[in-house]
Amino acid sequence: MASVLVVEDDPVIRAALIEVLTGHGHAVRTAHQGFEGLREMTRNPPDVVVLDLGLPDVDGLDVLRMIRGISRVPVLVATARDDETEIIRLLNAGADDYLVKPFSGGQLAARLGAVLRRSAPPDVRAAQERTLQVADLRVDRTARTAHLAGRELPLTRREFDLLAYLAAHADQVISRQRILTEVWRQPYLEDQTVDVHLSALRRKMGEKAREPRLLHTVRGIGIKLVSAP
Repeated sequence: MASVLVVEDDPVIRAALIEVLTGHGHAVRTAHQGFEGLREMTRNPPDVVVLDLGLPDVDGLDVLRMIRGISRVPVLVATARDDETEIIRLLNAGADDYLVKPFSGGQLAARLGAVLRRSAPPDVRAAQERTLQVADLRVDRTARTAHLAGRELPLTRREFDLLAYLAAHADQVISRQRILTEVWRQPYLEDQTVDVHLSALRRKMGEKAREPRLLHTVRGIGIKLVSAP
């Protein structure tokens, strides 16, 4: 996947970020302070930087400005500051995106993936849009194939359409009605239609409704394909 430099001084948060990012296949390096992060970045440039603002030696906003003085590397800012003026300052200083603490691992992975896709060359970006990666599930929308931990799933046309839709909206709870409308294109079908296909999909993925790993049912709301099992 990508080489990620995490600049974060809090050891608990840093450990959590490492766990989430490595769990999504990224190679992670860390720095505890701002100037250390700058040295690490120039010594071995990463594909993307996750930057905390509350650093002990220099404010993260200044680190961001210094990064922009020497590199176009994508920067995802992690901050506890949710003031609109501060966020505008971050974006104007060169941040590609930001996350307000606390945030979930799934949200971090999704935002990081979006930043990487936007910064990729056009030919690479086209390939990324064709292929969806959610944890160890890989869905190729052009070839209409899905592989789980390297094993191809024997899916029917509708099962593939359903899985690809959920993968494209990973970590979002999708209602059955929305699935009928956007996947089946028949909003007036019964919800049971979705449940039958979900049951078959779970079986082929080696999951059980009571013991989900990737494919979760949120009672009374809908279905969610999670990126961090």
